[in-house]
Amino acid sequence: MKKQRPLILVTNDDGITAPGIIALVSVMKTLGDVVVVAPDRPQSGMGHAITINSTLRLHKTKTHGIKEEYSCSGTPVDCVKFAVNKILKRKPDLCVSGINHGSNMSINVIYSGTMSAAVEGAIESIPSIGFSLNNYSHDADFMATKKIVATIAKNVLKNGLPKDVCLNVNIPNVKSSEIKGIKVCRQARANWVEELDERHDPSGRPYYWLTGKFVNFEKDKKDTDVWANENNYVSVVPTQFDMTAHKAIKDIGNRWEKAKSK
Repeated sequence: MKKQRPLILVTNDDGITAPGIIALVSVMKTLGDVVVVAPDRPQSGMGHAITINSTLRLHKTKTHGIKEEYSCSGTPVDCVKFAVNKILKRKPDLCVSGINHGSNMSINVIYSGTMSAAVEGAIESIPSIGFSLNNYSHDADFMATKKIVATIAKNVLKNGLPKDVCLNVNIPNVKSSEIKGIKVCRQARANWVEELDERHDPSGRPYYWLTGKFVNFEKDKKDTDVWANENNYVSVVPTQFDMTAHKAIKDIGNRWEKAKSK
């Protein structure tokens, strides 16, 4: 009996025609049967948003030259929900999101539509990976990412992932020959120091533009994703949707008990 090829769901947050998802689909085609469900327009920074107060629309497309590909009017998480509940006849063997135009290291994982799609896949018990290239240009060259993407995807297809865990993969913006390897590491303690820049329109009315800079508070920590990328390693951070601060449960519980006894 002929072995069934893996079923791979592909999505992203930059939109179904973005160069990053075109590169990702081209790799996934070599590994299994691909179904694409992706936003019909850019949805960067949407985090884990879902559409609940307006209609959702789904349209067949021909962007990737495969039998089942659809653009969705909703968010990246909506796309995964649509795929699982409406389109796919069986649970996919893998869900991949990206390749994002720009990094999703450190705190960016919270805001990322790319990673939220992967997290949603994990919620559905699908082995899931979010891929990002540290290049924000629409014309970014994704050729150097393809070998890395294939290597990591093959590993997950073969070995699976721990329950409720997905992978956050960030690829440095360098030539293939300059990539030193793959580091499984942790999320750095880094975040955006932000400002709301006040400007004025031609009528003199104020409007605001969110600006700021990314600050890494762990510059010398070699076990973080930011250090890995800055030193030409691909970072792989195991990520979970359980946001409980498990280490704090006992400490905070003890404080409550002490407060009650006073």
